[in-house]
Amino acid sequence: MSSINGEPSKIGETSLPGSPSRKQSEDGRDGLSQEEGLVEGFRETGTISTDPVYEAKARVLNAAIQEIGMGWYQWQLFIVVGFGWANDNLWPIVTSLILTPIANEFKPAYPPILSLSQNIGLLAGAMFWGFGCDIFGRKLAFNLTLLVTGVFGLLAFTSPNFVAICIFSALWSFGVGGNLPVDSAVFLEFLPGSHQYLLTVLSIDWALAQVVATLIAWPLLGHRTCQTEENCTRAANMGWRYFIIVMGGLCMVEFVIRFLFFTVYESPKYLMGKGLEEQAVKVVHEVARRNGKTSTLTIEDLRACEPSGARQQTDTRAVLKRKLEKLDLSHVRALFATRQLAFSTSLIMTIWALIGLGYPLYNNFLPYLQSLRSIDFGDGSTNVTYRDTLVVAAFGIPGALLGGYLVEVPRLGRKGTLCLATLMTGGFLYGSTTARTSGALLGWNCGFNFSGSIMYSVLYAYTPEIFPTKDRGTGNALTATSNRVFGIMAPIIAMFANLHTAVPVYTSGALFFLAGILVSLLPFESRGKASL
Repeated sequence: MSSINGEPSKIGETSLPGSPSRKQSEDGRDGLSQEEGLVEGFRETGTISTDPVYEAKARVLNAAIQEIGMGWYQWQLFIVVGFGWANDNLWPIVTSLILTPIANEFKPAYPPILSLSQNIGLLAGAMFWGFGCDIFGRKLAFNLTLLVTGVFGLLAFTSPNFVAICIFSALWSFGVGGNLPVDSAVFLEFLPGSHQYLLTVLSIDWALAQVVATLIAWPLLGHRTCQTEENCTRAANMGWRYFIIVMGGLCMVEFVIRFLFFTVYESPKYLMGKGLEEQAVKVVHEVARRNGKTSTLTIEDLRACEPSGARQQTDTRAVLKRKLEKLDLSHVRALFATRQLAFSTSLIMTIWALIGLGYPLYNNFLPYLQSLRSIDFGDGSTNVTYRDTLVVAAFGIPGALLGGYLVEVPRLGRKGTLCLATLMTGGFLYGSTTARTSGALLGWNCGFNFSGSIMYSVLYAYTPEIFPTKDRGTGNALTATSNRVFGIMAPIIAMFANLHTAVPVYTSGALFFLAGILVSLLPFESRGKASL
């Protein structure tokens, strides 16, 4: 078979870069000190592992997945994982699209509370599902996130008042918040190192979701909602309810496809990290079978990475101890175990936090802001507002595709693309403040969504790549939590800021500029390196 770096090797007979060979293990030598393991881990993968034995086994599994190659199972997984990417963007867009008609009907004192409840749900979901998938596995969370979102999305149709729709928004967002932390881990851990760029390409689903949501919203919200809050009754404002039903139904269809028509296997690296090495080998062979190939991986290949005499304990007491150990903060501590790893983890969390505040501060209120500015320009009808929102959404698709290409460009890679796209996003925001016509405003917003789509496509791919597999769910959860915590601040600011001025736009642009600068300081570039 071919190893990750292209040199021919056979698992178990020739050592992988940075991992102990079988002969070394049989002689009783681990072959790598703790510090050597850390250095070799960074050289090979762009990440730091604090467990050299785990790291060596991860390389064996990487080589096994590379041997299988990109096949039918991974392409099917690419499709169903895309559902999670789509919903991560679709439901926040849903909330922003229904904000105006809901405010007209229920006349709340603070309409942005709807976005606040959504972000609270996203935060809770990111924490629960992100941390949980490192404890109870990826497979269960992979299916339940869509189910939770779909059920509460459908139930939101019945909302009799503003409080009810806020509650349902928080509940469906609880499911949405787990999509990216879980789905990125699932997909990345089955990808050959040669195809990790597909994690960036997945953001095409993120952009398509925005187009689908606004395309459906245009006829339903543009023609079946109250134009103003005056005399806005339920009967005259059914558009947003029909819209919610369609979105919830779409999510349930995605769940059925995942649950009934596709068999997702538990991540072999997750199983290996939990000591279930026989199951990990079995999954690799099953994926190979689905791809019409065979794998040479054996349980001995993984055990060859262990120091002599080390064996997995299987008695009841040991099993109970392992389960109790899952409840501690070991996964979090592992991400801050060394100075460089702590710096990387802290920096990526800060970047997610800044973008988590800057993006919703502008984008979640984009239809509302467009309506206000268009009124100033002499064209603020509901129909035109949703039409323009659809045009803006369409520019996210080429942005996601371009991001998938740029991350593989030498000397640019993940970091360079992310830095430039983030700075461009802030620049387009500042440019929008100069618009003096509705057409100019539309143009600047199209640029904002184009660069923002590149930014998110790279950010979603780069983040899980720099975390070791056994702590990846936790790392994703930490970054998502940072994003959601600061996302909660966006509607709070909107409640007290004057949306009729450019102050929120300037604030959002400054946050993107700061995030772009911080990206340049990240210590790891993951382009061309197989993720552990």
